[in-house]
Amino acid sequence: MAWFKRKEKGIQTATEEKKDTPVGLWYKSPTGKIVEADELAKNFYVSPEDDYHVRIGSKEYFSILFDDNKFKELDPNLESKDPLSFIDTKKYSDRLKQAQEKTKLKDAVRTAVGKSKGKNLVIACMDFSFIGGSMGSVVGEKIARAIDYSIKKKIPFMMISKSGGARMMEAALSLMQLAKTSAKLAQLSELGIPYISLCTDPTTGGTTASYAMLGDINIAEPGALIGFAGPRVVKEATGKDLPEDFQTSEFLLEHGFLDFIVHRRDLKNKVNLYIDLIQNQAVRAS
Repeated sequence: MAWFKRKEKGIQTATEEKKDTPVGLWYKSPTGKIVEADELAKNFYVSPEDDYHVRIGSKEYFSILFDDNKFKELDPNLESKDPLSFIDTKKYSDRLKQAQEKTKLKDAVRTAVGKSKGKNLVIACMDFSFIGGSMGSVVGEKIARAIDYSIKKKIPFMMISKSGGARMMEAALSLMQLAKTSAKLAQLSELGIPYISLCTDPTTGGTTASYAMLGDINIAEPGALIGFAGPRVVKEATGKDLPEDFQTSEFLLEHGFLDFIVHRRDLKNKVNLYIDLIQNQAVRAS
């Protein structure tokens, strides 16, 4: 075992010659499994060792769902304002600016239209990296406009939720988005245009209380946290111990809140299958 022993002592490497490990080269899942970043991307950002679904954003979901990652983004330049001049630990206007610089996003949702398995699909996808995916007036407006586009063009609509809930910095303006988006989805339903809702980790608060649970078919990724209030609040309110898997997608499926749990590698095929079945069309080949 001599190759594990130093032949020379006191070896020193100059600081400028030391090499750093490239950022993002490996990913470590919550269970401790390590996977190369390239392999993770090829596996739909699911850890092959333990099947853990890594949190991803609109960029990754669009690449998974749209054919050849080709799409047209809708209302890409809508930005939030600060009508209440809100200040907590910092100004809301400063928080918005910092979030935009850090994430290169305008707000917590992106909407787009493109081909998925050869047919048009409108997708609204939330980005948790932007202020926790919180739902403000711009999020509600972009979702409403995306639904309007679906109605105008008679194209199926898909919502991918990943949010901590309403954005407190916009107070009542944020809460109004629950009613606004729900009303738009009612219009979509009246016209018989399919709506698929995908809940990802986490889907909580106002999103769960509105559009996330209003799909013609409600689906979720494995192991996703889905609920309204957090487990601690629920436990304090009920005074009871909660099941170990409380508020997971598996728990909600068992209790009838979800229709299906869909693995990310099957997401594109399953979403389009559900759309074909709702529209009573010939099922497209997988």
